[in-house]
Amino acid sequence: MAIGVFDAQTSRFLSDIERIASRLERAQYQITSGRKINVVSDGPDQISHLLAVRSQLAASEQIHSNLNRVKGEVDASEAALSQAVNVLDRVTVLGTQGATDTITADSRLSLADELGALLEQLVNIAATKVDGRYIFSGDTDTTAPYTVDLGSDPPYSPYQGAASSRKIEHPSGARIQVSLTAEEIFEDADPNQNVLASVNDLRKALLANDSTQIKDALGRVRQSSTHMNNKLAFYGAAQNQVAEGLDVAFKQELRLKSEISSIEDADLTEAILELNQAQLQQSAALGAQAQLLNRRTLLDYLG
Repeated sequence: MAIGVFDAQTSRFLSDIERIASRLERAQYQITSGRKINVVSDGPDQISHLLAVRSQLAASEQIHSNLNRVKGEVDASEAALSQAVNVLDRVTVLGTQGATDTITADSRLSLADELGALLEQLVNIAATKVDGRYIFSGDTDTTAPYTVDLGSDPPYSPYQGAASSRKIEHPSGARIQVSLTAEEIFEDADPNQNVLASVNDLRKALLANDSTQIKDALGRVRQSSTHMNNKLAFYGAAQNQVAEGLDVAFKQELRLKSEISSIEDADLTEAILELNQAQLQQSAALGAQAQLLNRRTLLDYLG
């Protein structure tokens, strides 16, 4: 047999061995890593889709994280306004007591003192903080919305926060409003729904021992209480929206992770079979080459 024939066969052998080695390496990687795509060449027709799905997953996980953070704020807001509703219920009880014709001026003074403490409590509720942020101060969340001084008239400062532009993204892409300002909650533009003003007016009427003013102010307190319950309902709805968004994000992430898994996760049974087949082919190729080399050596000797 001519030397050129042997050289061609050797070249094919080396090429075959290289392909088998590549298959062995790929199968071993899949078995040890559990993945079938490590570099672009492992799945060039799937890389673009894989990158797109990974991008969608990253976006969904960010939305999920944002919703989790906002959930704490919304829950704290709902709890704060529930407390404010209870305070206004107590204000209504005290106002009703003070509106009776048989009550003495000294008793009304005592009721006014308690109303002052309740007014301070409402201002403190308006200053609720989460993670160092005043959640009812709008976009100026490093500043408390009000200060209080019962010796002043009115005993609370003007609103010191700002409007709120903050919204949270739902996995659907919609933007959800999840916050109100203390000004919207405690100082509605309608005098009959202005919580702080109505409580302070009742306090002043009790201090003045004026039955007519007490009854008028008590009517505004009751309307303010209805207003506060409406704002509480807003946060109840926001809680539901955030919870629904978290559920959607969770399910979306499961779906995307499953899709990624279907693209890049190895079929271990298939990978093991491929490894065994490649090892058998490698052994067979090496055996065939050894026989070929033995024949070549014999020919060289006879020649």
